[in-house]
Amino acid sequence: MGMSAGGGDDELNSEINVTPMVDVMLVLLIIFMITAPMMNTGVDLDLPQVTAKNIEDPEGKLVLSIDKTQRIFLGGTQVTWQDLKTKLAANERVKKESELYIEADTVLPYGIVITAMAVAKEAGVAKVMMLTEAEDNLGAKLTELDQIKPK
Repeated sequence: MGMSAGGGDDELNSEINVTPMVDVMLVLLIIFMITAPMMNTGVDLDLPQVTAKNIEDPEGKLVLSIDKTQRIFLGGTQVTWQDLKTKLAANERVKKESELYIEADTVLPYGIVITAMAVAKEAGVAKVMMLTEAEDNLGAKLTELDQIKPK
């Protein structure tokens, strides 16, 4: 392959200059490296706080999250209530382990969580477990609940 030194030839240079492309790719790489840790992939929930034994590895398990607006997330991906049964039945973890962890916001009505548990049972989940946060002051919480007046 011969290269010209820029003499009097008016021939076109057919070689590709990759330097600008490499520069652009490096800038994009730096941008993604900086912004990737800032992405929040979890579901924002206010879990009930109780004194309970810690689970060894909840991240390795399949988690169904229900936020305060009654949206449901299966493993961090939002699904509709209508698709929940089919998504659970088709899930490989459910087929293999037949268990599901449920985390629900504290302001949700009891019936919403029970509905999610019933759908999970219909989809073939044999073992449903609830996730909570540890609370340091359980006595204050119980006193607060005793002061709630029935309607």
